[in-house]
Amino acid sequence: MKTVPLGTSGLQVPAVVLGVMRIADKTDEEIRELWAAARDAGVTFLDHADVYGGSMHRCEERFTEAVALSPSERDAVTIQTKCGIVPDGPYFDFSYERITSQVEGSLRALGTDRIDVLLLHRPDALVEPDEVARAFDELSAAGKVLHFGVSNHTPGQIDLLKRSVTQPLVANQLQLSITHAPLVAQGVASNMQALDQSVARDTGTLDHARLHDITVQAWSPFQAGFFSGVFLDDERYPELNAVLDRLAAQYDVPKLAVATAWITRHPAQMQVVLGTTSPERVRAAAQGSDLPLTRAEWYELFRAAGYTVP
Repeated sequence: MKTVPLGTSGLQVPAVVLGVMRIADKTDEEIRELWAAARDAGVTFLDHADVYGGSMHRCEERFTEAVALSPSERDAVTIQTKCGIVPDGPYFDFSYERITSQVEGSLRALGTDRIDVLLLHRPDALVEPDEVARAFDELSAAGKVLHFGVSNHTPGQIDLLKRSVTQPLVANQLQLSITHAPLVAQGVASNMQALDQSVARDTGTLDHARLHDITVQAWSPFQAGFFSGVFLDDERYPELNAVLDRLAAQYDVPKLAVATAWITRHPAQMQVVLGTTSPERVRAAAQGSDLPLTRAEWYELFRAAGYTVP
């Protein structure tokens, strides 16, 4: 399993993350099988959120109910969770009270004394950075949260937080797949009038992350778009799947491994956040974490996904 630095935290973490947003209706045995497959493949990084599972903290509770981590096992795992989304409404809330109360709820649900990484889930238009800083300072001083980051944030939103927040923001979790790659695509074809890909729909988020040592965590790594179904074996993407099939045969890995490798091959040293409940898919993604795609292969996949390489 390839490992990458988590921002400036000093942690070296797996390039593949087990996201558990879909385990609420799984049996204890199914959750244990999923976790065993991840752990055995070197995927020892868990991604939770307070809103996952249909009711607050439900997926956090289900994991804890199914998997009783011993103290030594807990020390070997990086547990990340997120807060900030209020399902009723819905709306976002980065107030001091909301952040601190949700962390307390996550600590109880996870049966742990600390959260390794806390992410602010989606940008709050009404954010007051001083309130976020107050919450982070209190949680950090108490040892309840060790590291902090964000999700789905722009460079400007990150810089606004950093005006008040003293802790390093070590991660930004963003949607990225071969077919959903505005983080990459506009920069490849910049300065080309009349090419839709050249229109800036991104604000330099990936470059900003690299310049500021923020680890990008790619969510929905196999989704064609925004929850529009996976591109793997999808008839909408015949050319891409043909290339994936050829490279999978060439490297003797599942095609999902090649799709994973397209992300982990990038020099930004990104993490791939899985949303699957299939042990087989977890193992396949782990295989792809350090697959040595060549530049030519990486760009071929990019073109086959429908992007222009001038």
